[in-house]
Amino acid sequence: MTTTHPNAPFSFISTAIPYVNAEPHLGYALEAVIADSIARFRRTTGWSVHHQAGTDDNSLKNAHAAAALGLPTRELVARNAARFRALREQLSLTWDAFVSTSESELHRRRVEEIWQRCLERGDIYQATYSGLYCVGCEQFFAESEIADGRCPEHGAVIERIHERNYFFRLSRYQHQLIGLIESGTLSVQPEAKKNEVLAFVQAGLEDFSISRSRARARGWGLPVPGDATQVIYVWFDALINYLSGLGEAGVDVWQRAERIEHVIGKGILRFHAVYWPALLLSAGLRPPTHVLVHGYVTVDGQKLGKSRGNGVGPARVTDAFGVDAIRYYLLRHIRTTRDGDYTRQRLAEAYASELADQLGNLVQRTLALVARARGSVIPDRPIVSDSERELGPERELGPERELELHVEAVARDVAFAFERFALHDALESIWRLIGAANAYVDQAAPWALVALERTRGRQPALDRILYTLLDVIRAVAQLLEPFLPSTAAEILRRLGHTDFAARVPKPGELQAGRRVAPGPPLFPKQRALLT
Repeated sequence: MTTTHPNAPFSFISTAIPYVNAEPHLGYALEAVIADSIARFRRTTGWSVHHQAGTDDNSLKNAHAAAALGLPTRELVARNAARFRALREQLSLTWDAFVSTSESELHRRRVEEIWQRCLERGDIYQATYSGLYCVGCEQFFAESEIADGRCPEHGAVIERIHERNYFFRLSRYQHQLIGLIESGTLSVQPEAKKNEVLAFVQAGLEDFSISRSRARARGWGLPVPGDATQVIYVWFDALINYLSGLGEAGVDVWQRAERIEHVIGKGILRFHAVYWPALLLSAGLRPPTHVLVHGYVTVDGQKLGKSRGNGVGPARVTDAFGVDAIRYYLLRHIRTTRDGDYTRQRLAEAYASELADQLGNLVQRTLALVARARGSVIPDRPIVSDSERELGPERELGPERELELHVEAVARDVAFAFERFALHDALESIWRLIGAANAYVDQAAPWALVALERTRGRQPALDRILYTLLDVIRAVAQLLEPFLPSTAAEILRRLGHTDFAARVPKPGELQAGRRVAPGPPLFPKQRALLT
């Protein structure tokens, strides 16, 4: 169900829907956790959010894969779609809807509705076509885009297709698309991808085929309304899932959204930034507001791919390291808009040195000190005296006030990173705060004050140190919620502050008198050592 807040702005956030010719791999996991983090962040800032995913079932690629395995297409599609659906638990995702395009009756009706709208607009017509086609991409390519007869995306052999199909008048929307992209009404990020798609549109748009012969599609796919000899081109079908996932009132909900964000891989940029907005304009609907383009996950420099045999399944990684560890690696160590390499060794190193030694150690030693010195009770927040206040905000409480200002700066950094589609920058900023808190522990040496209290009684300076550390840890947990949700929830639970989840943190919100609950390490290093 869509997350709602009364009178709140509404945001639609989606992943692309992958083909289900094979099991999911880390390439899709990257996209899934990026979109989920955006959805979670929007919720923390008061948006009503609809976040959805799904599977692209009606593809010729799926039919070919099933035939190669000797399986009925529907059986293979259902089996693999279930594996993609299982990623919700495997990666701690918060989908509000999941559309399997071959199973949803609403989706079929929505596709027929959009087809009819485009037809009535005069944008669908029949023609004979001959062109170069890649089954893996489900896309026609121009002669100039092909080298050695192979697909520029997958390296697969290109087929030359000649048949009579239905076409969409994409050329009619060239100037309108240029205006949308240049004005930022349709924002494509990063800038390099905006320039790429703008150059493609400015070079001239040709009408494209939106159906296939039923024979070539092996009988698989949604039939063209009123023509049983043709099935609807899979991309025309698949893109409409974004409307289908919004339910019966999907068109109305789409029209009132203040942000419509598609998180996609760079290989399908044209479909989302050119074809999809044009189809929506033809149907009398608004285009998306943002197309956010991430890079690929690579292994030894090669893109992960089902057909390449180098796929790494998310379940294998999460079983070994836990869900939040792989979310952390994908979101921090792969720059959001660039390709990034995955190795199990690099993940193990990040787990041990960053998650365990930095974040885990900060929480562990602070809660142990509070348990030892204050019976696990959070001390009172330090009171700022008039003389301290006169020194100015940068000088109040010395290093303690500096940490408060650091928290406020990181909260701003995180928000800015989401706007720039640079989630790795957000996590780097949070980790600088964690580093500053660890440095503060070393500098303040609270254990020395614990020892001093045995002979001289309670030391107010110790209360100040412990409260400051606990408050920073609480803020870190809130900042981490979009990225490492299970870890954030566990930290807040140990602090006795679960009611602070899904909010932008502010310094000093930690409530004195509540009890902390020390526990085992958040990230046991044995996991990294076993790799």
